[in-house]
Amino acid sequence: MTPSDFRRQIAELIAEIGSRPLDSALDTWLNTHHGAGSATYSALKASCEAGVAEGWLCDREGGGIRYGRIFKPADDLHGYSVDVVDMTDIAGPHHTHPLGEIDLVMPQDGEATFDGRSAGWVVCPPGSAHRPTVRQGRALVLYLLPQGQIQFTK
Repeated sequence: MTPSDFRRQIAELIAEIGSRPLDSALDTWLNTHHGAGSATYSALKASCEAGVAEGWLCDREGGGIRYGRIFKPADDLHGYSVDVVDMTDIAGPHHTHPLGEIDLVMPQDGEATFDGRSAGWVVCPPGSAHRPTVRQGRALVLYLLPQGQIQFTK
């Protein structure tokens, strides 16, 4: 697995998402068609695990969280940026999603949850905010941010 291979995987999925609004219907669609147990989920999870092991994902660390933006917004990614974080029983910094956020939760041990959700997709609508929290173990979380927009609060 290389970053280029990973980018192609993400680009294919984002092409399927298309211009759908970031809302509960997209959350349901992603979990129905690409959720835990699906070929897409398994491939993305394996890619993220390989990227972390090889050091090209989550190559930074701060406040007990490993993280990294692997791809900036680009045309082939339909304007989305791609970040991956590695969190174990921790709450991250509070932030808002001006244009929304799409997350893929990939538990690594235990029954890890992200904001109370288990393995699969979580869609945060435009204008939403949270303090991303992983409980009950370790999880990798892939973030897709429209135009890379995220605003950290104090």
